[in-house]
Amino acid sequence: MTTAKIEIPPTLIPVFTGEARYRAAHGGRGSGKTRTFALMTAIEAYRAAECGQTGVILCAREFMNSLDESSMEEIKSAIRSIDWLDNYFDIGEKYIRTKNGRVRYAFTGLRHNLDSLKSKAKILVCWIDEAEGVSEVAYNKLLPTIREDGSEVWVTWNPEEEDSPTDIRFRKNQPKNCKTVEINYNDNPFFPDVLEQERLNDQERLDPATYAWVWDGDYLENSDSQVLSGKVSIKEFEVTDDDLWQWDGPYFGIDFGFAMDPTTGVKCWIKDNCLWVEYEAGKVGLELDNTADFLTSRIPGIDRNVSRADSARPETISYLARHGMPKCTGVKKWPGSIEDGIKHLRSYKQIIIHPRCTGTIKETRKYSYKVDRLSGDVLPQIVDAHNHYIDGIRYAVTPMIKGKRGGIVLPSGR
Repeated sequence: MTTAKIEIPPTLIPVFTGEARYRAAHGGRGSGKTRTFALMTAIEAYRAAECGQTGVILCAREFMNSLDESSMEEIKSAIRSIDWLDNYFDIGEKYIRTKNGRVRYAFTGLRHNLDSLKSKAKILVCWIDEAEGVSEVAYNKLLPTIREDGSEVWVTWNPEEEDSPTDIRFRKNQPKNCKTVEINYNDNPFFPDVLEQERLNDQERLDPATYAWVWDGDYLENSDSQVLSGKVSIKEFEVTDDDLWQWDGPYFGIDFGFAMDPTTGVKCWIKDNCLWVEYEAGKVGLELDNTADFLTSRIPGIDRNVSRADSARPETISYLARHGMPKCTGVKKWPGSIEDGIKHLRSYKQIIIHPRCTGTIKETRKYSYKVDRLSGDVLPQIVDAHNHYIDGIRYAVTPMIKGKRGGIVLPSGR
């Protein structure tokens, strides 16, 4: 028995291991999912032809007006990258087929060619690429046509909307015998240097929500509803002893959680009318006995400087002040303090977050105003979620919030 070795991203190995009716992958740019699925269609065509099967590998997209808009070139490239596959296939300008004539490729657009699918004899595999925009009607018509014994449906897409038919079918409510994974650029061991430079450029150029959609496979957020929309950028920076005189701060903030919400801490600076978030720490289920050690080991200087925390937990603040964080103090809240704090955060030219502060970055994408379910209107009420690092930032800069009616209150027991 002859064996051959191929290399694919490890995250995708479970998708192609064992039997399945549906094999699917979703994620951001540079993940390698399209190239891998293209290669695996050729592997499947080879396997079927060698077993004496005849049939079609159908490659579909929502829109395809010509072969130039199909997956053909991706498949050709994948086949040519492996000598034994290249020798096995007959590749022409407008066709791909095994040299023994048993298996051929077909390409179609689902929006306008659904009714012609019934004429595609013996579909062995149907691969739907760029599947985010495929309609429910298309799935209802397509899937029953893939009916040969052992036939499979493969789906790849970059998520955009949480309620897209593709996302609902193959991510949220997976059918039986379905294997679905998320894969992003950091799961791809073959991620090229040229794309890494593009990613780093986008990390500084794009707002966090758009960056996360392009590279991290997140849904595309409604920027109009984001509390900090247009104010956040991600950038590496370093505060050194030589340039310390240029920076105001540092400012430290702490928000408490436990069972469901993380206890969080942040370290911030102010420079050039920008707020800079340098370090963060966060953990769900953090015991009080371990809180000081957790924060001081991850946020340099928080044990030597004033740190401002949520005054709703005076007993916790008092404990921290007696166990390694002697300058921990509570921030007094007042009617409208959240709104005043948000207004202050938005008053900075930019809020610049170091890439290592992943929890803060994620919250800036998720922290939102309520959106009316029926009209889609953005409402003035802030959703009380995805705000633990952001609350820490608000507490850290409380002394600078103009028009506040409160101030600093010492914790009980001090």
